[in-house]
Amino acid sequence: MNGPGDEDVIATLPAELPVFPLEGAVLFPHGHLPLHIFEPRYRNLVDEALKTGRVFGMVQPRGEIGHPAPDDVPLFETGCAGRIVSFSETEDGRFLVTLKGLCRFRIVSELTMLKGFRRVVPAYESFRLDLRDFGDQGLDKDAIIRAARAYLEHKGIACDWAAAEAAPTPSLVTTFAMTCPFEPREKQALLESADLASRASLLISLFDMAVLEQDSPQSNSRH
Repeated sequence: MNGPGDEDVIATLPAELPVFPLEGAVLFPHGHLPLHIFEPRYRNLVDEALKTGRVFGMVQPRGEIGHPAPDDVPLFETGCAGRIVSFSETEDGRFLVTLKGLCRFRIVSELTMLKGFRRVVPAYESFRLDLRDFGDQGLDKDAIIRAARAYLEHKGIACDWAAAEAAPTPSLVTTFAMTCPFEPREKQALLESADLASRASLLISLFDMAVLEQDSPQSNSRH
């Protein structure tokens, strides 16, 4: 059943969406992604977005291609549209932007490039639940924090655990999914999870697998 206003919100999202292909940088609904924009084509993208509703999409390129992504690199089918919620420009013309995730989309087709950046025709309808407040959905916050603590300690990454304990569980899942150094395909799998509960379950599995691999005898052997 649709929530009140879902169709109205979807109708406000761009029917032609500028996209920023960036490996490893995955935006999630309700998440916040800081971006440092310095390439001319993506400065053009931000300029265009600022004129037309402040929305553009983040999508990962397929394959390990590094940055910048070639213009013709294939893209994953699923990305996430975000709205620019903060913006500043440096004296030398670079942009510092924060995107807030709005709704995932599937790429229906790709349009001709505009001013050097890529554009797609997106379909948002199957992700309408992204538009709502997630709520806790019975998520096991203790299990998430336990798995995250083991993973981050193994990686030598600091975390403000008091802030993590105080954060709403959906925000915690989104933050860990966006900021932890998972492989691009793992981040894509998290993005494509059917719902928040599925994403949280996969997140715990990724934490656990990384710790187990690091602790395994094979991971410590030299060839």
